[in-house]
Amino acid sequence: MTAKENVYLDEINKFGSMAERWWDLHGEFKTLHDINPLRLAFIERFVSLTGQRIVDVGCGGGILTEGLAKHGADALGIDLSEELIDIADLHALESGIVTHYQKISAEDLAEQQPDSFDHVTCMEMLEHVPDPGSIISACARMVKPGGMVFFSTLNRQPKAYALAIVAAEHVLRMLPKGTHDYKKFIKPSELSQSARAAGLELQGMVGIEYNPFNKRFSLGKNIDINYIAAYKRTDD
Repeated sequence: MTAKENVYLDEINKFGSMAERWWDLHGEFKTLHDINPLRLAFIERFVSLTGQRIVDVGCGGGILTEGLAKHGADALGIDLSEELIDIADLHALESGIVTHYQKISAEDLAEQQPDSFDHVTCMEMLEHVPDPGSIISACARMVKPGGMVFFSTLNRQPKAYALAIVAAEHVLRMLPKGTHDYKKFIKPSELSQSARAAGLELQGMVGIEYNPFNKRFSLGKNIDINYIAAYKRTDD
């Protein structure tokens, strides 16, 4: 499988068609806005973002990329949806936030710029590609030795199906219908196995939990549904 083949065109088109609503804080992507501070807080448990060159893989409309920049990082967001890159660029311009965006695959950027980034983020993206292992390997090649790589994805188990798809997409309508495909969810053991094969060593993992009563997200020990993991490139 080549880099250009490691993509579902229907996924690109689906999210690209919703690009103009990406920054609606009360729209279909409200959940991404709500969990973004948690993602940044987890990242900053392991690294200081100030002055660090970071690439955000599968950046979408730039929610995390802008957050990284606001926290002092020199942030590059990459995605294969031209519509999303355009929206990310426009929002950064309107917000006065210095970020950079590029339409390129993780595999191609890794080939062009190996060992180039202090840290790498790849959030809510692995479950949307045919070969997540290829993305994980590319992230490992892009980061400098000793740098950190952060992934978040969904755990493939019945509880995640019930809450992340049935409840979140169909009952509570927290996400657009069809956002996720249960078969593409990734167990933590599978993520860590692919990460180890790519030369990444697990440093920490937490779950993102949702309280339906106060409608708030928090970080916790329960990784049954959505989880974030931090890995370190260990080779010299």
